[in-house]
Amino acid sequence: MLIKLPTASACKESDVTPESFYISRRALLGSSIAGLAMSALPRWASAADPSPYAGVEPGSAPAWFNAKLPDTKWQAVTVKGEAITPFKDATHYNNFYEFGTGKGDPAKNAGTLKTEQWSVVIDGEVGKPGRYALEDFMKPYQLEERIYRLRCVEAWSMVIPWIGFPISELLKQVEPTSKARYIRFETLQDPKSMPGQRSGFALIDWPYVEGLRLDEAMNPLAILAVGMYGRELANQNGAPLRLVVPWKYGFKSVKSIVRISLVSEQPKTTWQSIASSEYGFYANVNPTVDHPRWTQAQERRLPSGLFSPNIKQTEMFNGYGEEVASLYSNLDLRKNY
Repeated sequence: MLIKLPTASACKESDVTPESFYISRRALLGSSIAGLAMSALPRWASAADPSPYAGVEPGSAPAWFNAKLPDTKWQAVTVKGEAITPFKDATHYNNFYEFGTGKGDPAKNAGTLKTEQWSVVIDGEVGKPGRYALEDFMKPYQLEERIYRLRCVEAWSMVIPWIGFPISELLKQVEPTSKARYIRFETLQDPKSMPGQRSGFALIDWPYVEGLRLDEAMNPLAILAVGMYGRELANQNGAPLRLVVPWKYGFKSVKSIVRISLVSEQPKTTWQSIASSEYGFYANVNPTVDHPRWTQAQERRLPSGLFSPNIKQTEMFNGYGEEVASLYSNLDLRKNY
């Protein structure tokens, strides 16, 4: 992994608050901050106390995940000065329309999702296509904890500690051809375990599809996540494998991935197909470009109550402009929303 010195947004040990709250933005581990990194590592405990975070519900992680967890790079990337979202909020307030349209539907219905014997198809413009059992797919990668802001296009937001690995590492393994320009991601289609896919009222033409430009996917912030809050992903958060692209609106971060295709043409994504005037391909967080039905200048950071709303000003690229703005230097971000 490329080692970088902290940017101006990097954290200090004093930023770390008790229990489940973290804090700091772009502190990639390196020898110059090794002492800080070690002292700020989350406490990893026994089976009786399996998570370094408060309020985390016990999971049922597969063997390959448990085997990788001790070597995880904790706080490889963090966010500065912001409290981490409580686990219950992050797992009980979701958009995952495969399990229903209500925010609580995924937590209520996702228990039907079967993640055992999961496989991922790699195809398209790659030198090493194939179908890989998830445990084989994950073998080459060391896990990292990435604490990222998550900004929904609906103007609510969270701060979540993901566990995953950079997509750039995957691309090294599968060897994209010279024709590869984009990556297309596809979610599981299984109406038997996903009640939202059985609904006759759904506007979505399943399976759910998202995509990135190849250079976006190569950015060090773009990851494939397999865990959160020190444990495996909860079903409602996209188990067992999801995309996390923190400078884009949350609908870009496709969940429960079963296919990753390298393609030469820009893929037609799900929400772009449904309402292209509202949900563009890029979907970069941009407070100056409003949604047709609401402003994007502000966001409601969860947890937030009716009488004590936690309102924040939205930052360009969700606060990750220093790392990603150069990807769009020649692009009109109002036109290419």
